[in-house]
Amino acid sequence: MVRFEYAKKFPSLADALVFFIMGATIYAIATTSAQWQGTYQPITEIDLSLGSLPKYAFFSTIRGLVAYLISLTITLIFGYWAAKSKKAEKILVPLFDILQSIPPLGFLPALMLAMLTLFPQTNMGLELCAIILVVTSQAWNMIFSFYYSLKSLPEDYHQAADIMGLNWWKKLTKVEIPYAAVGLAWNSVISMANGWFFLSVCESFTLGERDYRLPGVGAYMAVAIKEGNVEAMIYGISTMVLIIVCLDMIIWRPILSWVRKFRVDEANEEIIAEPLMLLALKESRLIRFLKTFYRKYSKKNIILNYSPLQELSQLPLIKQIESQKNREKFFKLLEPVVWAACLVLVVFGSSKLIQVLSVVDAYTWGQLGLASFYTFLRVGFAVILSTLWAVPFGIWIGLSSKRTKIAQPIIQVLASFPAPMVYPLALKLFFNLGLNIDISSTFLMMLGVQWYVLFNVLAGALRISQNLSETLDMVPATKKDRWRLLYLPSIFPELVTGWVTATGGAWNASIVAEYIFYDGKTLTANGLGSMISVATAQGNTPVLAASLTLMIAIVVILNRTFWLKIYTFSDNKYRFD
Repeated sequence: MVRFEYAKKFPSLADALVFFIMGATIYAIATTSAQWQGTYQPITEIDLSLGSLPKYAFFSTIRGLVAYLISLTITLIFGYWAAKSKKAEKILVPLFDILQSIPPLGFLPALMLAMLTLFPQTNMGLELCAIILVVTSQAWNMIFSFYYSLKSLPEDYHQAADIMGLNWWKKLTKVEIPYAAVGLAWNSVISMANGWFFLSVCESFTLGERDYRLPGVGAYMAVAIKEGNVEAMIYGISTMVLIIVCLDMIIWRPILSWVRKFRVDEANEEIIAEPLMLLALKESRLIRFLKTFYRKYSKKNIILNYSPLQELSQLPLIKQIESQKNREKFFKLLEPVVWAACLVLVVFGSSKLIQVLSVVDAYTWGQLGLASFYTFLRVGFAVILSTLWAVPFGIWIGLSSKRTKIAQPIIQVLASFPAPMVYPLALKLFFNLGLNIDISSTFLMMLGVQWYVLFNVLAGALRISQNLSETLDMVPATKKDRWRLLYLPSIFPELVTGWVTATGGAWNASIVAEYIFYDGKTLTANGLGSMISVATAQGNTPVLAASLTLMIAIVVILNRTFWLKIYTFSDNKYRFD
């Protein structure tokens, strides 16, 4: 393993880095708390000077990280529940389909009303509203990645866990999460990228006749674009790049390096040198002291060291089985209560929705149907075009650790950069090429959704078996044979997940790509996304509800028919057993 050589000569450098991170964390908690508890201000005046950007970058980063932690918690809980319970699976998976097909603006009216009712005097309501909106753009592809990883866990792993007598917690932490770690890590990166994508929507939006704005880079860019301030747009883009690069170095690069040890096949261990941050944390004397202190103290203090889960894991196998049965009985008693509560909410929500939709006339429904067809075509072309370049490029990168080392940070920066911030520049290029807004919006959607496909392909490429590759070396296998027999089958399960999440992301992106403020005027493409944006801006609740209902219906029908067949085919033919 590569060592942090500078820490040997100057050990204080690693410790200084740890102290800096700890200090920054404390400062972030204190400053964020003060901002959230401040007096309620629906509209924050955005200062377009360069000196204001550090503060805005700080608040945007905090919102993105808090939203990710919430998304990760939701993923581990509900992804596990759906994978382990047949009853829950029948309800949760379609529910995830519905929720991922609702764009953030679809949650906005009800969420804003609820948050302002709960927190009428402080900024807490607005802040939580923005964070939850980001969660609605982050969580679903992470849930699907974790869920399908658990469902595709090889049977040998289940049998080995049963033979060793692992309880559900040990099996989850020692077998299932490690198996899903690679895909979950890559989807976490794309989830953060999707959160940045909707940053400007979440920090600056119009609801009816009222404008809402929070201090952040997204609101800064929204105001800069609206005023046509090119200098401010350059400042905002540069700041966003700096945020992404810093998060990549501090968080994502160490995580993606760490999860490599959970690869199924490590025969080709041309391991990339560990990131500087990860090595610094390992070499920090402060971290080593805290670890030693915790281990020493926890052994002496029986109360702190006590853990029911640890005690359970040390019981004989018969006792573990009895405890597992008792736990299953508890969940069987709990599930009817949960489903009853869900049924009440569904019935109540459906009745209210029917009342709202009854106001929409036949002509409006016809317009929505035609708009849905246009958006459907754009979504299809965006996913197809993304697949054509992302599959070969992703496999080519994943097959070489050297190429991965070079390309990984570049891809992460490009994927994490919110595409709406470069929409004005992209539109200028497309218009110069003679493309109108209806065609250009397809490529604008592709700028965001292509990363869903690429990141899942990369996750699949890291699972390509070196043993099978060496077997093909022993026979006269052509490059075409390798792609047909090894590469494509290996990445296909992750590719399907990429397709599904990219499709859902494309429908969500339509609200931004089909309704754009450019060069002092609003450009609108014919599509369902633009109708949702217009209805939200006008506060037209019936049309907004009808648009969202239609979008949800289309996505759910596609997922429950077309994509379900693809998933079944993938699970039956390309399961890693």
